[in-house]
Amino acid sequence: MLAQGRLSRSELLAAIALQLGSEYVAAPPESLPADVVKLLPAHFARHYGVLPLRGDARCLELLVLDPFDAQSLAELGFALGREVRALVCDPAQVERLLRRHYGEGPVQAAELVAAGPGCAPDPETRDYTPADLAALAGQAPVIRFVNLVLAQAVRDHASDIHFEPFEEEFKIRYRIDGVLHEMTPPAKALALPIASRLKVLADLDIAERRVPQDGRIRASLVDHAVDLRVSTLPTQFGESIVLRVLDQSAVHLELAELGMPPEVRTDVERTVRRPHGILIVTGPTGSGKTTTLYSGLRAINDIGLKLLTAEDPVEYELEGALQVPVNPGIGLTFAAAMRAFLRQDPDVIMVGEVRDLETAQIAMQAALTGHLVLTTLHTNDAPAAVTRLLDLGVEAFLVATAVEGVLAQRLVRRICPQCRTVRVPPPELLRLAGGAPEDARTGEFFHGAGCPACAQTGYRGRLGLFEWLPMTEALRERVNVGATELEIRQQAQREGRRSLRAEGWRAIHAGETTLEEVLAHT
Repeated sequence: MLAQGRLSRSELLAAIALQLGSEYVAAPPESLPADVVKLLPAHFARHYGVLPLRGDARCLELLVLDPFDAQSLAELGFALGREVRALVCDPAQVERLLRRHYGEGPVQAAELVAAGPGCAPDPETRDYTPADLAALAGQAPVIRFVNLVLAQAVRDHASDIHFEPFEEEFKIRYRIDGVLHEMTPPAKALALPIASRLKVLADLDIAERRVPQDGRIRASLVDHAVDLRVSTLPTQFGESIVLRVLDQSAVHLELAELGMPPEVRTDVERTVRRPHGILIVTGPTGSGKTTTLYSGLRAINDIGLKLLTAEDPVEYELEGALQVPVNPGIGLTFAAAMRAFLRQDPDVIMVGEVRDLETAQIAMQAALTGHLVLTTLHTNDAPAAVTRLLDLGVEAFLVATAVEGVLAQRLVRRICPQCRTVRVPPPELLRLAGGAPEDARTGEFFHGAGCPACAQTGYRGRLGLFEWLPMTEALRERVNVGATELEIRQQAQREGRRSLRAEGWRAIHAGETTLEEVLAHT
């Protein structure tokens, strides 16, 4: 309702306050009196997500991140030995004021070190036994810090969490809406305990710090189950660890919820319901290809069809499908999995990625022998996917016969609806985008001015741009005679197909994204 503009954020919060019998604070003061701030210890404020607005020795009135969490408020009241009363406020404003008055991040590094002796090892010491590392990972402050970092990432809808050791510092960064944001770094000496804790959670070898490792963490954070894909990388100053946050809700998306233009969605739905052929989804890493493929599988997932997937690794669990994680180290490559699939009597096969000629040829053969194949490629746009298959060495007649359609996609940041405003773009940006100066006068351009709801970035959430290339008879003829990428693109334009850049212009004039975002991604 907020996204559709049927209800304002302030109306929603006021209604919540009314329902809870509480007070709604629409505009809290930017600076709280020091004597009020001192009423609540910093570790309580950050742990419970609360901020004192006013109070005395008997009662404390708090701005809260979650006004529904009565249990935590009861715990806090017991710990403080006084009555606490929750006040409803915009969570974005509460978080900003928490950072201002109680410091950045969920817990301060100095506080973490002080909380437990031996928590931070001597940075000059290099030799640790497995027992030493396990002891470091088991320190209560380290456990709490890691839990809070992960929970904060989930609350901020981060897609990745980066733990990066450097010579003089240890950085932690979140990727939110495709852009990295740095949190206040903990002490450099905490790099090893934090890395050891993450490896314990992922069931990795904590004593092995010389070779990369991959694992998975399944945790309950912010009241729901989260899967984290873990990758470690030895570097000059310690292990770099990246956690990919796998949002299980993505696997439940329907094709209609991906934001495709209606005509594109209709064509894609028709293609995934064909009895045979290949559907290719293309785009860079992080562009939502896997989500689109899973949505397509969900559309046809039925007791009457056998679905098999080969993935590297299996990111989401799809009920009703048999999912195989490939493992090249033991010979289980995409090609080997595909050969085994064809002996399993499948109806639909999903291949995580076509990387080589062998996998591409088996996919073509499967498509021509009565199987529907869904897969991905890494190319700049839809026409380039066709020529990429030819470059791998697949015969032109196989590509022309087997491929039913190619969907290219990108994710661009969406303008924050709370602070969206009209603006005139600089002329040099228009020239880069292929627009004329009169475009700035004939069409409206928008951007986000920055507000607490979007952490002053001007963006909130992401939007998909889609380029659909169905293999029409005319295109099949062009591919069959060895047409170049440019010739395929020109044929697609003659048939009325819109490019990614054209879709970007549509989103710009609809006020959904900015010219800078479209330029950066198309």
